[in-house]
Amino acid sequence: MEKPLSYSAPTDSAALSVRPTPPGETATWKDFIALTKPGIIRSNVIAVFAGFWLASQWDLQFGKMIWTILGAVLVMASSCVFNNYFDRDFDMKMERTKKRALPTGRLSPRIVLWYAIILGILGLVSLFSFSGLLAGIFGIVGMFVYVVVYTLWLKRTSTWSTSVGAISGAMPPVIGYVAVTGKVDLGAWLLFALLFLWQPPHFWALGIRRVEEYRAAGYPLLPVVKGIPRTKLQMIPYLVLLLPIPVLMYVYGYTGMWFLIIGEALSLVWLYMALKGIRSQNNDTWAKKVFIFSVNYLTISLIVMILDTVRI
Repeated sequence: MEKPLSYSAPTDSAALSVRPTPPGETATWKDFIALTKPGIIRSNVIAVFAGFWLASQWDLQFGKMIWTILGAVLVMASSCVFNNYFDRDFDMKMERTKKRALPTGRLSPRIVLWYAIILGILGLVSLFSFSGLLAGIFGIVGMFVYVVVYTLWLKRTSTWSTSVGAISGAMPPVIGYVAVTGKVDLGAWLLFALLFLWQPPHFWALGIRRVEEYRAAGYPLLPVVKGIPRTKLQMIPYLVLLLPIPVLMYVYGYTGMWFLIIGEALSLVWLYMALKGIRSQNNDTWAKKVFIFSVNYLTISLIVMILDTVRI
C-alpha cells in the first residue's frame, strides 16, 4: 500500500525574491494577460452568464448582463493577479510556473501589485454601480476568500485550502444570479453548490498528476500530505453530493427535463470514474482522464442549464 507523502515547509530565506530579468527579455501585453489566468476567466464567464440567465428565465436585461460580466471578470482577474503576486516564491520552484513574468523578473512585484489593485477597484465599482449591492458583496467575498484565506493562509499551511478556496470559485454564478434577483434564494444556493462541489475533485485530479511538483514547491496539498489513496477517497463525498443538484433544479422549476437527464448522467459517470480509480495503479493516466472529464463536465452542465432554463 502506498505510504502518505510527507510535507515539509519551504525554508528558502529569499522566498520573496524574483530572478533578474534575462538579457533581451522584456514584458509584453501577453504577460499582463497571462497574470489574469485567462483559462480560469473563460470558464467563469460562462458561470456568471449561466447564473444571470437562470435568474432571468430568458427575459434578459442586456445592459445589466454586460456590466455584471465585466465587473465579475475584473474582480476575478484582480484575484488571479494578486495570487500571482503572492505566490511568486512558489512559482519559482515549479516547472509549469517558473517561466511566468514575475519569477523571471520580466515584471516587477510593484507593477503587478498595482495592476491587481486597479483591476479589483474597477471590478467592484462596476458590480456595486450596475449589478446591485449583493453582487458587489459577493464579489468582495470571492476576492477575500481567494486572496487572503486561500492564497495567503491555507494554501501555505493546510490541506483544507482546496475545499475552503472552493467558496471563491463558486461566487461567479451567484454574482450573475443575484444581479437579477437581488436576493439569495434556493436558485442561488444550488448554483453555489454546483460550483463548490465541483472544484475539489477537479483540482485534486490535477494535484495527483503533479504531486511531485507540488511537493518540491512546498505546497501542503492533500495528495502531498495524506497520499494519493486518501485523496481518491476524499473525492467521493463531493461527487455524491453533486447527484441531487439536477434533481432539485428540475423539481423546483429552474430547469427542465434535459438538464435533469444530462446533468445526472454526467454526475454518475464522474462518480463511477472516481470509484473505479480507487483500485487503479496507474495514477497519472487515471488522474488525467478524470481532470479532462471534470472540465467537460462543468462546461456541458452550464451550457445545458442555459439552454434548458425554464421560461417565465
